[in-house]
Amino acid sequence: MVKFVDVDNMARWIQREGVEKIITGMVSYLEKDYSEWERFDLIPRVASHTPFGVIELMPTSNGEEYSFKYVNGHPSNPARGFQTVTAYGMLADVDNGYPTFLAEMTLLTALRTAAVSSMVAKKLARPDSKTMAMIGAGSQAEFQALGFRGTLGIEDIRIYDVDPEALEKVRRNLEPLGFNITVCSTTEEAVEGADIITTCTADKAQNQILGTQHVKPGVHINAVGGDCPGKTELVEDILDMSTVFVELPEQTRIEGEIQQKPDDYEVVEFWKVITGKEKGRSSDEEITLFDSVGFAINDFSALRYLRDDVAGTELETDIDLIANPEDPKDLFSLVAEVPSLV
Repeated sequence: MVKFVDVDNMARWIQREGVEKIITGMVSYLEKDYSEWERFDLIPRVASHTPFGVIELMPTSNGEEYSFKYVNGHPSNPARGFQTVTAYGMLADVDNGYPTFLAEMTLLTALRTAAVSSMVAKKLARPDSKTMAMIGAGSQAEFQALGFRGTLGIEDIRIYDVDPEALEKVRRNLEPLGFNITVCSTTEEAVEGADIITTCTADKAQNQILGTQHVKPGVHINAVGGDCPGKTELVEDILDMSTVFVELPEQTRIEGEIQQKPDDYEVVEFWKVITGKEKGRSSDEEITLFDSVGFAINDFSALRYLRDDVAGTELETDIDLIANPEDPKDLFSLVAEVPSLV
């Protein structure tokens, strides 16, 4: 039997533990796996792009366990009554190849995306950061806010979106949790006085959501939304003003903000910051930029954290995924005695 966490039990787990606690706990798993980065199979995601969106498989292994995530990204889905992102994922035992754990990952991906941003900001944002601007009030907004509060103590959020209903949604969800929410009417207003800027929009296009006039010395930019070919959020000149940190360069050059740059454009691989091979922020005046596109190791960490946290509880169930005849060489025995349909 394979252990399984479905949507209902995922929601129960999140409600029981709390988003903020889960994200901060997940950060510790991410930091451990990033510290062992060189053990992993570094495989760029396998993507199938269409005019409507993208469907991707994201595999990796550390030599002991294997994981993959199936995920889509369809920006026009909400207008048709569907989620922008849906996902599920699996862990398997490398020794025998058997799957060991299967889980819903639409909610889990939202948590892990915020956890990765929070992990990076711990190293790159100024320690005295107090205010975050958020450009984009979609499904990731609340998770980002809770992650940054859990890791950096950020409670002052200035937010802008072109959709007034999305802005009201964020205010409605976050103010009761103790956040100070300032709803802004322009990007310029949102970034005023911000120590951290998070861009997280869904439109699958090459946009210029953030310009050089919005970026002041010392700010940390958490660029979450540029995550497929042809989709960016930042004016190219911002990259020249910043020290750019990435997950896997080969993947980020295809899908991140740095797709605007030539292949020899210099970036810092964030795992090297975790291991001490590279510096993070070098001064209070430096502009740091995390060009986030997501990578399979992030999902590996998230699945491990979930599995370990729900182990032995009513939140995990068994699912029969493995054909297991008494004689491993006699698979036909499982169907030989099936009654005739005639």
